[in-house]
Amino acid sequence: MPEPHTWILLRGLTREQRHWGRFPATLSRHAPEARIVTLDIPGNGRLCAQTSPATVPDMAEHCRAELARQGIAPPYHVLAMSLGAMVTVAWAQAHPHELKACVLINTSMRPFNPFYQRLRPRNYPRMLKLALRGGSPRQWEEAILKMTTRHPPEPEQHIRDWITYREACPVSRDNALRQLLAAARYAAPSTPPAPRLLILGSAQDGLVDPRCSRQIATQWNADFAQHPTAGHDLPLDDGPWVALQIQQWLRSAP
Repeated sequence: MPEPHTWILLRGLTREQRHWGRFPATLSRHAPEARIVTLDIPGNGRLCAQTSPATVPDMAEHCRAELARQGIAPPYHVLAMSLGAMVTVAWAQAHPHELKACVLINTSMRPFNPFYQRLRPRNYPRMLKLALRGGSPRQWEEAILKMTTRHPPEPEQHIRDWITYREACPVSRDNALRQLLAAARYAAPSTPPAPRLLILGSAQDGLVDPRCSRQIATQWNADFAQHPTAGHDLPLDDGPWVALQIQQWLRSAP
């Protein structure tokens, strides 16, 4: 019987814990012994009124402080996407004894990946157009769904939900920029994080070049698996696959 443990889930740039959708429940079915905790980075979700930290390590320190406030003690297992994965690496670098295992999904980091792989150039025109013209909540969320998924279940329902999140907990332009600059400036260590590490990638990621995850896994000699058809938001496109990969990986621990 697996030992009880805590999973911390971290999302990416400007996204919040509700954007996990049904995935926490999916993960819970594969790991019924686990406690699953979703966190927001300041500036996002229920913390939208706060100022986003200017650096990735400061975001990691916020996560630590929030877990302490909730009385949730380490060690933790962490599953994180994109910017959240950078936060996880910074956390593991500064406090390796607190993290037992890390799963990083579709992330990219300096110095392993060049800027044109970290954000694929075909997205530049759409994002620039929305940024300059403002764009309605629906236009933004339709664009995000198109950039980050390939075969999401119930796409229209997701768009409606995301519009609700955006209107209830708006991310300011200043906070979005602070998060973007923090991600751009963050440089990962050349040596791998101390915790056990699994990197998951999507072969059809339209936002971040799929080579990014593979390159990081190669650099750190980490366990790696790639979904053949999913987009950037892998837990949304195929959450059961993600949960199964994690379950099998944990069982394979020496």
